[in-house]
Amino acid sequence: SVGVCDVSTLGKIDIQGPDAATLLDRVYVNKFSTLKVGRARYGLMLREDGFAMDDGTTARLGEHHFIMTTTTANAGKVMQHLEFCRQVLWPELDVKLVSVSDHWAQYALAGPRSRDVLAKLVDAPFDISNEGFPRMGAGELTICGGVPARLFRVSFSGEMAYEIAVPARYGDATIRALMQAGAEFDITPYGTEALNVLRIEKGHVSGAEITGHVTARDLGLAGMVTADKDCIGKVLAQRPALLNPARPIVVGVKTVDPKQSLTAGSHFIPVGADAVTANDEGYLTSVAFSPALGQDIGIGFLARGRERIGERIRAVDLLRGHDVECIVCSPVFYDPEGTQNAREIQIWPV
Repeated sequence: SVGVCDVSTLGKIDIQGPDAATLLDRVYVNKFSTLKVGRARYGLMLREDGFAMDDGTTARLGEHHFIMTTTTANAGKVMQHLEFCRQVLWPELDVKLVSVSDHWAQYALAGPRSRDVLAKLVDAPFDISNEGFPRMGAGELTICGGVPARLFRVSFSGEMAYEIAVPARYGDATIRALMQAGAEFDITPYGTEALNVLRIEKGHVSGAEITGHVTARDLGLAGMVTADKDCIGKVLAQRPALLNPARPIVVGVKTVDPKQSLTAGSHFIPVGADAVTANDEGYLTSVAFSPALGQDIGIGFLARGRERIGERIRAVDLLRGHDVECIVCSPVFYDPEGTQNAREIQIWPV
């Protein structure tokens, strides 16, 4: 029906100034200068060596005002990186940055009844209908009779979902109000372990995949790299070795026998081959038991992976004594066409 998760730990960076959009274009692989006010966009940033550093969503709240969301683990590193870019690489840019990670409490509200719950809190006349606030919408509003808030229609679980942020002092009151408003819909609080299962079912990458050793291409996001602009890491990401077709790329795997289990860190070995380094073709980064599929699934990196959909491969974990035969598939396991919710955000190519 509907679930709520505390995502306050995500990094939040307030970016303002006439050159804010220019800075974002230079640090993200995709373009943000074209983002309209009241909209959010998923972005990926690279290190100078061409490897992925962090991902997240950035919303445009005004012509010269953006709010960037980073992963929890990289909040400090991304802030440091942006300040280096602003102060050292492009000191001529008129832009200011402030880390506001601790200033805002933020909650993800996901599921078919998420809008119904939210409607009980949002003050008039703000319109959260599908037409008034479509997917990837973003805006400032008030809730519960005047509490300032920011609302983003983004999803990490693949469902129709929102993230609502309020000043930190209202965090406790807001989660209580959400639980009260959602009681009639059997609202359920869920944590990061449940969220991890949901995002694996939808093929969304996380820290287990963005390890500092993978490129946009490896992540299946090469199509996001905008051709008509430069950005940090773009040139070095074109090194021949990083474009090698045999380089491992993200795929999904599911066990041939639904009763068998997978372990993260397992290596991909061809069926019938010895489990030695010479036969290593990749590795599993994230695994979970999927309630939707009724078996263990995983995502990882496999050499020439997208060419091998339907092929059988072994996931071998010598440390734990596991040797499991799997089927290579799309990393989007659940509802790849978005038929369960036509308004969901779909990041991954099927």
